[in-house]
Parts: sequence; C-alpha cells; structure tokens
Amino acid sequence: MKAVQYRRYGGSDVLQYEEVRRPAPGPGEVLVQVAATSFNPVDAGIRGGYLAEVYAISFPHTPGIDVSGTVAELGDGVTGWNVGDAVVALLPLDAAGAAAEYAIAPAAALTAAPKSVPLADSAALPTVGLTARQALFEVAGLRAGQSVLINGAGGGVGGYAVQLAKQVGAVVTATASARSAARLRRYGADRIIDYLDYAETPLRVAGQPFDVVLNLVSTAPDQTGVLVGLVADGGFYLGTMTSGEEDPTRRVRAQRVFVRSDAAQLAALVNQVDAGKLVIDVADRRPLADVAAVHDASDANRLPGKTILIPGL
Repeated sequence: MKAVQYRRYGGSDVLQYEEVRRPAPGPGEVLVQVAATSFNPVDAGIRGGYLAEVYAISFPHTPGIDVSGTVAELGDGVTGWNVGDAVVALLPLDAAGAAAEYAIAPAAALTAAPKSVPLADSAALPTVGLTARQALFEVAGLRAGQSVLINGAGGGVGGYAVQLAKQVGAVVTATASARSAARLRRYGADRIIDYLDYAETPLRVAGQPFDVVLNLVSTAPDQTGVLVGLVADGGFYLGTMTSGEEDPTRRVRAQRVFVRSDAAQLAALVNQVDAGKLVIDVADRRPLADVAAVHDASDANRLPGKTILIPGL
C-alpha cells in the first residue's frame, strides 16, 4: 500500500510518499481503509520535533491523526463493529497515523461516521471539533449568556468553536480575515473583528471583557498578556498554541489546551452534523501524495482552511 512516512524530524522535505507493508490489526484494534485524513497544525509540530517531549513517536512515522474510512479487518476481541462499517476517529498522537491507504485504529476510538456528508469530508471533524468542544465546555465551562472571544476563528477549530458556542447561547466575538467573515456570520458570530492591534494600550475590543478568551493562534508573550487582559474577573484564557499567565488578583485562570480522543464526544458531534446543527467545512481536498506541499503551505501560513488528504485522488 502507499503511505506517507518520515524517518527523522525536520521540515516538509522529510515526508516521503512510498510503498509500505499493509499493517495488520492487533487485539482491540481495527484496520481501516482510509477515505481521508486531514492536516492539523499538530502534525507539523510533531514532524518538526517541537512536541517530542509531549508525543514520543518512533521512526519511521506516518502522520495524520484524523481518519475517516471503512472497517477492513477486525483484531482479536473487537466487538460492535463489522467489516464495511463507515467510521471516523481521532487516532493516538504518538502512534502511526492515517496518511496511508490503510491505518490501524484502536476500536475504542471509533465512532460511526456522519451519514449526511461524504465519508472523506468526515476526516475534517475529529481533532478540531473535539478541541473546540473540550476547550469551551470541559475546561472553561461556557454556558448561556456568557461572552467569548475566539481569536483566529477562521481556522479549523475556530469554525466549530463559533458554532458550538452559539448553540449553548453564548455571545460570540470572533477575529478572522475578510475571507472567513461570511462563513463565520453564517455560523452565528455576533461580532467579527478583522485585526487586533496588540500595540494599542489598553486594547479596546467591542464586547470586552469576555468570560472566555479562546486563542487559536501563536502569539508572542506580550500579545498573549494583552489577550489575558481582555478576560473578565473570574474568567478563563485558553490557548491551543500558547500558554497564558494567570492573574490571581482578578481570579483569571489560564490553560493550554491539548485535545484527547473521546469516542463518545465525537459521536455527539457526529449526531449534531447529521441533525443539521453543525457544519463540517472543508476548504481543500488534495491527493495524499501532496502531503509535503500541504505541510509546506502550512509552515508558510498559506493554507486556505481545513484541508483533507485523500488516498488515490
């Protein structure tokens, strides 16, 4: 089968699209014929070695933590799934990924794929959808009537964060470029800001202070501090790319968010998709062989949005 592998940390040039042996599922595992995987910034972070202390991978390593596809083979002890079932999952970040024609998935990580969207497009849901859900509700406890600022809402996590926050009745302010504004308005954003001028002292943002600030972009320490300053007393700063400093005098908490696989939560997101309450947005569909170009575009901040990679396209 064809797969993407790399044998050392580095830039996008370490990624090789090559012929490898098809894996076999072990106990508690499922072999999935991959319909698609998706690119996530964490894929580039792992590839570059920046997360080596968090995720201990072995070489050669296949990237791609999102998978959608069909069950091709069951390992010993697996129940509840049949060959041919359409599934979706967030794979362990330290295991071989789904940038391949076939991938191994823990059976416990799988959930049935949405029926209302193409199977390949389902690969755009797990990592970013779960990140948004876990950050807003598990960590910050966002609820109706509260206000949230989503910084960098035009990306994959941001689109789901806007939708999920509006579903619970929060007031949503989003920062995003002009190309994402119309989509975020459709998702229900109450305010859209094109640009934050971190040099403005103090920074004035319509709707501030916010009960929750979700920062989805990489900000310098002084910029992160400015964002923490927009949090209301007793509120929460969350960052997916950067940590923030807590402010005990104002009871402002701060936490960096790391997504985890959760099949039950993913199933709930799938149900929302099939009920028409959550939109999966795919900005680009690329052949799996283009994986190095996709990583390169991400490194240069040129990706148009959520990109999926499709074997055999």
